[in-house]
Amino acid sequence: MLRARLALALLLFFAALAWMPGSAPAADQLNAYSIWPENWARPMLQEFEQATGIKVNFVRFSSGEALARVIAEKSNPKVDVLFGGPVETFAAGIKEGIFEPYKPPAFNALPARFKQAEGYWVAIADDPLVFMANAKFLKENNLKPPASWEDLLNPAYKNMLQMADARTSGTAVTRIFSIIEVNGRNEDKAFDYMKKLRKNVQVYTKSGGGGTLPVGLGQAGGGIFFIVDALDTKAKGYDVVISFPREGIGTSAEAIALLKGAKNPEAGKKLIDWATSPAMQNLYAKHKINFVPASPEVKIEPSLAEVLKGTKIFPIDDAYAGANRKRVVDRWISEVLNAQ
Repeated sequence: MLRARLALALLLFFAALAWMPGSAPAADQLNAYSIWPENWARPMLQEFEQATGIKVNFVRFSSGEALARVIAEKSNPKVDVLFGGPVETFAAGIKEGIFEPYKPPAFNALPARFKQAEGYWVAIADDPLVFMANAKFLKENNLKPPASWEDLLNPAYKNMLQMADARTSGTAVTRIFSIIEVNGRNEDKAFDYMKKLRKNVQVYTKSGGGGTLPVGLGQAGGGIFFIVDALDTKAKGYDVVISFPREGIGTSAEAIALLKGAKNPEAGKKLIDWATSPAMQNLYAKHKINFVPASPEVKIEPSLAEVLKGTKIFPIDDAYAGANRKRVVDRWISEVLNAQ
């Protein structure tokens, strides 16, 4: 019996190894780190497998974790592709020399802000930030849905907001650069605002969507999230309200890139070809994933277009964010997160 159990354990161990990034190169497989949560990445990558016969072995990490891993593994990459995640993460990665430029067939058709000029990354979607509040909380506190960044400083929100931690989450980095932009890139003014906001934050979550469930359940009153996370929460039946600040809020392109030194580069390029084409982006609506397609050939799903109607949304400047990401995040940790 013991021998049988040991044999089974060894079988399971070696089977698991076959799924781990860094396994031997093969023409019909590739390895990836996905910044998108599994409930979005898995259906997309399964659709790719069905369309091409190429198997994708992937592990999911928040953007900060994924970036740290690919930098640490630069001399011996464990994955071929970094899949999904805010463009600021990819812009920072260019400085670290971790990507191999590649221009897929869709490259020329994409708007300028959806591609890096040399092809170090290419966008596969767009994802605006939104405010999301619990409807019961608003009613009990006689509040309207927040329509200004200043509204989140209301004492009624004290210890009742949840949003992402910039040490691990790209959502948080997009939020910080949004605040910097609406303050005219006056960083001191932006950080003064974030210090005030800190008093109302209950917890900074590891992932961008980590606070959506507490807001849905009423354990938190509201927060700042990517629209794809907020609409997913609403679709699950939670009584939440989505709103936008009149001053404007940032949107971040979601990107994909080939790793320098990839062991399965041709398979990785095929995934990039597919992800940047209408073939994948037409599937967002099918799988109820509320990303705004990057491809100009794919129409925004009507209900998503309705939510975005009349809003003031601006793209995050990827070059500025990429060049200043580490410095700004370090300042946020020092002055905001660790503020007494």
